[in-house]
Amino acid sequence: MAETPQEPKFEPTDANAVPDANAGPAATEPGTPTASLSPDLQVAAAELAQVGEDMGDPSGVPKDMSVGDIATVKRFAKIRAFFAKHGHLLWWLHSAYAMTFGAFVMMYAAEGYDRARWMVVLLCAGWLVIVLFFRHFGQGRGQKDKVTDAKSKLRFYVMTTALKNLYQSMLFFLVPFYWKAATLDADNRFFLYLLGLLALLSTVDVVFDQVLMRYKAPASVVYLFILFACLNLVLPAIFPDTRTLVTLLAAAALATVVFFTMHVPFKNLLKPAWFFALMAAVGAAMFAAYAGRRGIPPVPMYVSVGAVGPTLLPDGRLSMHVSALHESLITEMHALTNVITPGGRGDNLLHVWRHRGLEVQRGPSEPAADPPPGSVRLRSTLRSFHIPSDRTGPWSIDVVTEDDQLVGRVEFEVIQ
Repeated sequence: MAETPQEPKFEPTDANAVPDANAGPAATEPGTPTASLSPDLQVAAAELAQVGEDMGDPSGVPKDMSVGDIATVKRFAKIRAFFAKHGHLLWWLHSAYAMTFGAFVMMYAAEGYDRARWMVVLLCAGWLVIVLFFRHFGQGRGQKDKVTDAKSKLRFYVMTTALKNLYQSMLFFLVPFYWKAATLDADNRFFLYLLGLLALLSTVDVVFDQVLMRYKAPASVVYLFILFACLNLVLPAIFPDTRTLVTLLAAAALATVVFFTMHVPFKNLLKPAWFFALMAAVGAAMFAAYAGRRGIPPVPMYVSVGAVGPTLLPDGRLSMHVSALHESLITEMHALTNVITPGGRGDNLLHVWRHRGLEVQRGPSEPAADPPPGSVRLRSTLRSFHIPSDRTGPWSIDVVTEDDQLVGRVEFEVIQ
């Protein structure tokens, strides 16, 4: 009895290219379109099955797949392998691009305070994208279940890219203004440090994609901080001559309301329980802002120039600017400071003289003549009866608001 001849099977030469369990049988089974193909195209068909499995699609090869389709898939598989091998380098390149983008945003912000009004557009866009993103895609593990087909992946990529660019734009836009307003040896420097840290982290794709875009709580908390910092800067541009403390409390209240809308549907806010919860949250935020006001730079004000000297010229200018002088030269000291006020003069500013960190004299400063455009020049005098007997050591003149927010500091040293 003659033996029935068996169909020869193709054995792939590269074991790593073709999975034995899935792709091999699908690519060589008699009667399929791939049975009559060359060995090279059969390998491509097997790679198609592997790609399909990774993407969550059936691993079987389509019956109507042409030779050209299989060749295309093979090229796609090679590209996919390249990204799998070098993907981490591409992410770092994207982070470098984000840093470059942030540098250009800071250069744009440094052009002038008038551009701060554009932050309102970015704030509204950021709020809208965050709300839509998490309501559509969810968070945590539930995101993967909703991002399956090509269309959902495209929408997910577009929204995450938009939100990433909005975060980066807002953070890097704020840095130059808070850099000018912060005093690096005072408590308000920590607000600047946090702002700078968030700006750097926003360029690290792993952090942004795996934390902020995955979970709503950290994304909304970071946005709350950004919104509060932005409103402190933007509100004086919209409402000039507003007192800094009023701006601070209004920013805290508005940021809290927006934060609530990101977690609570609007219809729920009409219910008494949710409404009172919102009012309690707003009150707590305003109290926290008032209590921590000394740790928040009073943007957009900042001290551009400050100087100290032992004598004055007839026109009110200092006869000399000193950073260190001998104790025998001190009979009285004079301080001049130029304060840039792009948001208007909503605050009464004081000069506080300190010796070794201890307050020696506090009082209103007198406006001096010929201030630069967009600024106010303040002058104060430390009288001899306020100078302690031991006058050596570090001295400083703090420019503060009437609510004790530090605008800037001038320092000098008295030596023996």
